[in-house]
Amino acid sequence: MNRVVSIQELLNSVDVWLPGLLAMSALGCVSGFFSSSETAFFCLTHEDLRRFRVGTSAQRLVASLLARPDRLLTAILFWNLLVNLAYFAVSVVVTQRLTATGHPVMAGVFAVGGVLGIIVLGEVLPKSVAVSFRTGLSAFVAFPLATAVRVLDPVLPTLSRVSRALRRTFWPHVKPEPHIDTDDLERAVEASPLSEGARQRERLVLQNVLALTDITVQEVMRPRGTYVSLPAPVALADLHRETPPAGYVMVQEPDSEEIASAIPLHRFTRLPREDLHLGAEDVVHVPWCANCAFTLQRLRERACGVASVVNEYGETIGIVTYEDLLDTVVVPEPSRARRLLQREPIVEVDEGAYHVDGLTTLRYLTQRLKLDVDVENEESVTVTGMLVDALEKWPVAGDECEWRALSLRVIEVGQRGRLRILVRRTTEDLAGASASAEEVGP
Repeated sequence: MNRVVSIQELLNSVDVWLPGLLAMSALGCVSGFFSSSETAFFCLTHEDLRRFRVGTSAQRLVASLLARPDRLLTAILFWNLLVNLAYFAVSVVVTQRLTATGHPVMAGVFAVGGVLGIIVLGEVLPKSVAVSFRTGLSAFVAFPLATAVRVLDPVLPTLSRVSRALRRTFWPHVKPEPHIDTDDLERAVEASPLSEGARQRERLVLQNVLALTDITVQEVMRPRGTYVSLPAPVALADLHRETPPAGYVMVQEPDSEEIASAIPLHRFTRLPREDLHLGAEDVVHVPWCANCAFTLQRLRERACGVASVVNEYGETIGIVTYEDLLDTVVVPEPSRARRLLQREPIVEVDEGAYHVDGLTTLRYLTQRLKLDVDVENEESVTVTGMLVDALEKWPVAGDECEWRALSLRVIEVGQRGRLRILVRRTTEDLAGASASAEEVGP
């Protein structure tokens, strides 16, 4: 009897709840759109974004939207909140009308069903699907989501000011979390259950990570002339069938040799014969004095693979790639010269005598020869730069000078002025090294 009454009540009140149900279904779909978009976009990895930058127009739009994540997230949350408020407003109106027309059971069922519907269909299900299909879904929703963001652009500054005012009013004493202390990281390494060899490798990586704030990007960059830079348009024939050393081809700005973008050749499954520059990605511009930690952070924020290093006049003096910075972290003794030359830049030829390539940085030279020298105060970065400063001219074969506990003599000047130097320890330094060896001996 109750079942018959319930079905009869459902049929009698269909003209009251059906329009509201249709409106709520549409609003629930829109809410699910924004919920799934938020999850899909912000679940994309750094590698996904780098691949999107040279992908289809929809994928490139995804990367451009995530270039300003605060703007994107504010727009998504605003529209989602607005849609949800409209959804519950319709639910309240329909519930009140059902109660007023003498259908209290239907009113209760409709209210509970509305809450469950927005939770399942507007939040749980869309977010679950978005996590599993984030790359395809983010490209699919890119254009309508971009339209929603642009519609909200005029009021975003006002929303930002209101947000800051509320935060300062109600949470004036909120402080950021403190950075992890170096000692905490070292204790974490010591407490690791790994073997002693693995812990030693972790210590080396940790030391390299901490050193990123002390190493300037000028010490890691690939100088001009060590990478391929071409004006647009770029064709496959322009590469002369040679793979660029850095894995990238720099695209120059119009009527200039400055870098506008970079073509990541290693990300192409098939290289087109013409218009390679259409697959180029943006570059980040950093000053020569910026440290590697700042540069790595900028590359990750912008999802770029190359940073253009500029001097005080805004001229490009080199590039540094994301892979170069990772190499600086994971290699026990990172060396820019080793990456560029594909060989060891310092070779011992006799006791206390070494052949050193001019591209070698003073930091690596002192580390390799175990010299107690602080290179932070040195004006030069490389051995060649130090020789030029000391000789006050471009070195030629036979030129000699002394630096710290080392005696240097230029033995070869190659193409483009590349130098090979014979480096010898001074007599005093050799005597000190021998005395140290005797002290630690058996």
